[in-house]
Amino acid sequence: MLKLSKKADYGLIALKHLAMHHGEASASASDIAEVYGISATLMAKVLQKLARGGLVAAKHGSSGGYTLAREASRITALDAIHAIEGPLFITSCVTHRGECDQTHTCIVRAPLRRVNDSILDVLNKVTISQMAEEAPTSEVVELRV
Repeated sequence: MLKLSKKADYGLIALKHLAMHHGEASASASDIAEVYGISATLMAKVLQKLARGGLVAAKHGSSGGYTLAREASRITALDAIHAIEGPLFITSCVTHRGECDQTHTCIVRAPLRRVNDSILDVLNKVTISQMAEEAPTSEVVELRV
């Protein structure tokens, strides 16, 4: 099963929250964590990774907190996942680490690479601003391999 980590989920939640409250005061990790019932410590770690990835900006001091580092329309779901987890691969044979023991006999490597590329393409098309829109119906994304 392909599944995002809790940290990646929380990163997307934080980015969507900041996009929805754009123009308001910055939000602290504990502010965001409290709204969504998430551990403040874990949210702080997630926000630090997003800051290192250039997706959020941290303001220090008494009115400190986090804001988006750029427009929500220029931040993708893939950007967030990459900032939190690093490169996304659906199987170990589709990494950049080299060849596995089955390389010469594997018959699914190329199809899995296409699936991986399709997933990355979809995640790279979904922006935080799209996620923040409160539309009555959601758009279904179809993966075509």
